[in-house]
Amino acid sequence: MSEPNPCLSCGACCAHFRVSFYWGECASAGGPVPDELVVQVAPNRVAMIGTESKPCRCVGLQGEVGKAVSCGMYEQRSSTCREFDASWYDGQHNGHCDTARAAYGLPPLVPASGLIAAVQIESVSAIA
Repeated sequence: MSEPNPCLSCGACCAHFRVSFYWGECASAGGPVPDELVVQVAPNRVAMIGTESKPCRCVGLQGEVGKAVSCGMYEQRSSTCREFDASWYDGQHNGHCDTARAAYGLPPLVPASGLIAAVQIESVSAIA
């Protein structure tokens, strides 16, 4: 049996980093991200509401960081979120994951606990 997805008991990245991306990912431009959940931060960039300044917490994050979390807009998330993997996902270390976790007093993931099956990643949408 594979280990549970560590992202579902973390959420630190969603409450630590600014989630900014090209405005073309917004629904009004044909993208998946709802316009009402973003704020403009530069001429061609938007950020998820709640992440545009510190302290931050993405408007899509549901639950308590470090306990149990989900994304309220998982299927509509931006490329920034789609491309951010937990540390050791597919065997690759992600120092940004470690940084976010440390900001919430969570230990860094280690290879044995950070490996996530692709099936589990897809199951997050069913939970969210």
